Amino acid sequence: MSRILSFSTDKEFALRLDQLISQTGYNNRSMFLRDASIHFAEATLRGDLDTMEEEMEIEGTAVIYYQHDVENKLTEMRHSDSIIVSSYHHNCLTESHTCVDTMQIRGKAGNIREMVEKLKNTHDVDRVEFVAAPLREVGCC
Repeated sequence: MSRILSFSTDKEFALRLDQLISQTGYNNRSMFLRDASIHFAEATLRGDLDTMEEEMEIEGTAVIYYQHDVENKLTEMRHSDSIIVSSYHHNCLTESHTCVDTMQIRGKAGNIREMVEKLKNTHDVDRVEFVAAPLREVGCC
């Protein structure tokens, strides 16, 4: 059930907000403000991967862009005891001549942070991102 919330702002903020909504591809203010609020609250409560406490259990998606020579290191990482990989997908991007792997992973923030840093410092790894899953009390799973 939807609830209407309203707030007042000056014209400059309203114009900037509409620009951000347009630039990010949202269709309306409500969805943008909902997502922005949730993202801000989670970042404030949990922090991002760089600031999360070492022992905090988290899960999310790792995205790794790389050249073929790196596959051995990724296989080692997927089979290590430091993280749990629940899903893995590999794809070759023909236009950019790059491989991309996505992994749904779970583990301690410190272990995931270490994995991301290790990959970022690996020759022929072009880019590594980790997106933490949102926290919910209830939901579909």
